[in-house]
Amino acid sequence: MSRPLVDGHGRVHRDLRISVTDRCNLRCTYCMPEEGMQWQPRDELLTFEEIERLARVLVERCGVDGIRLTGGEPTLRAHLPVLVERLAALGTDLSMTTNATTLDRTAADLRAAGLRRVNISLDTLQRDRFVELTRRDDLHRVHAGIDAALAAGLAPVKLNVVAMRGVNDDEIVDLAAFGRDKGLSVRFIEFMPLDASGEWDRGAVVPAAEIVAAIDTVFPVEAVPRGSAPASLWRYRDGAGDVGVIPSVTEPFCGDCDRIRLTADGGLRTCLFATEETDLRALLRGGAADDDIAAVVAAAVGEKGPGHLIGQPTFIRPRRSMSQIGG
Repeated sequence: MSRPLVDGHGRVHRDLRISVTDRCNLRCTYCMPEEGMQWQPRDELLTFEEIERLARVLVERCGVDGIRLTGGEPTLRAHLPVLVERLAALGTDLSMTTNATTLDRTAADLRAAGLRRVNISLDTLQRDRFVELTRRDDLHRVHAGIDAALAAGLAPVKLNVVAMRGVNDDEIVDLAAFGRDKGLSVRFIEFMPLDASGEWDRGAVVPAAEIVAAIDTVFPVEAVPRGSAPASLWRYRDGAGDVGVIPSVTEPFCGDCDRIRLTADGGLRTCLFATEETDLRALLRGGAADDDIAAVVAAAVGEKGPGHLIGQPTFIRPRRSMSQIGG
């Protein structure tokens, strides 16, 4: 019997984010330290069979109807289309977040395996700035990946942009224009305290209202009623698509959040900013039955707090950085 995952505040959780690897081929300055990153041994990562089983339990017993694959960089996981095909068979809305640097080689296979849509992370259109942010000269590969995703029929293709004061806030309109020209849905994300260096401060945040105002000055927009998705949406008045902002810091959407996360090593996180995880890998490898796993997940979600409390004296940073948690 399927019983929805409901937390203590009445929120139903239907969206599962699965990190399939903690590795990445870019070393983004806010995600990963320049040196000292400790990769997990392969035997500590969930196998495809384990990922599929957990996903099946959550879909069939807990009402999950959306799955997104993340990393690290998910396309670095060998034979990823095999996993996609297994998860696609569950009948959910199956998507992926990627940096797109290898997507030109994998987009068609992933689409054929059942992937429906993709979110591509790109924080700048300037080559020198891309190198500075990612420590790799791969901007041309990202463009190739975007084109491959569009050609493969992945739809929609969304662009995720982390807006940072003094870093790329001068490109907000340029990135919006790029999305309009390419037929991409751009999502600007407020800079959150998940940077690898642990030096985040609120002064680095570009508020959602400022982002929207900058775009509206050049490309007039109108608000779209908000649902459970984290992005607040605006529709271009000339009909050229939409643009969104994820105001995690200035306008927390915790009350509408319906997401849970599974790390590459099997940790269940009920919030991106959770300070504790539930070890589902131990349950899997310890012989737990499906009903037992579903009960543990339901109990963890039931204890979820009211929100992340960023900026409050009681806020505690997660011990893992973004690359280790998954998006």
